[in-house]
Amino acid sequence: MYFVYILYSEKCGRHYVGYAADVDARLSRHNAGYVTATRNCRPYVLRGFKAFTAEQEAIAEERRIKKMKSSKYILWLLAGNW
Repeated sequence: MYFVYILYSEKCGRHYVGYAADVDARLSRHNAGYVTATRNCRPYVLRGFKAFTAEQEAIAEERRIKKMKSSKYILWLLAGNW
């Protein structure tokens, strides 16, 4: 199983979208500062995730969401439209 996840930083008021096989371990890495893209806005909380059977499906969904470049779209997804 692979997951596309959405994190949120209260500190910066930003969302981050990623994918991983183990969401809990990945969140720990984000909050420990091992991920350059999220290092400055720690801590992050997990806002939502969606499961996929194939890694390529998860990658495609992550890219689709990131291409939208919209916090409003992410909030719409988190409101149950995902």
